[in-house]
Amino acid sequence: IHSLINDMDDVADLIQDSAETMALYDVQHMTEEIKHLTSLSLRCCERVREAVRQLSQIAEPKHAEAALKICEEIDKLESDADRVMRSAMSRLFREEADVRELIKLKAIYELLESITDRCEDVANDIEGIVLENS
Repeated sequence: IHSLINDMDDVADLIQDSAETMALYDVQHMTEEIKHLTSLSLRCCERVREAVRQLSQIAEPKHAEAALKICEEIDKLESDADRVMRSAMSRLFREEADVRELIKLKAIYELLESITDRCEDVANDIEGIVLENS
């Protein structure tokens, strides 16, 4: 449970870091990649919330199974974010001539993708809790 709480706190910190970084860097235009990574991060966070809700009743097999299924969905979303990130970085280094803009976008892409990574860590924690209690 301690690891779950720490990883969930890390998710919240990364969301805040992402917002603060965008404000600090004065991002004026949201690229499609930012929008896509933000959407995937949001979906991961929504699924984490639902998986945590299921934990309150994991003594019932249907809730334990539901939590595990949600964890699989989080893993898939994280893999999708990895693909978007690779594509975004490739495009960024191919097409962005302004070095300052490149540095800003690279940092933002990495922060947004790290949210999904940490959500996957939360999912792994939840899977461990479910398996320990089955």
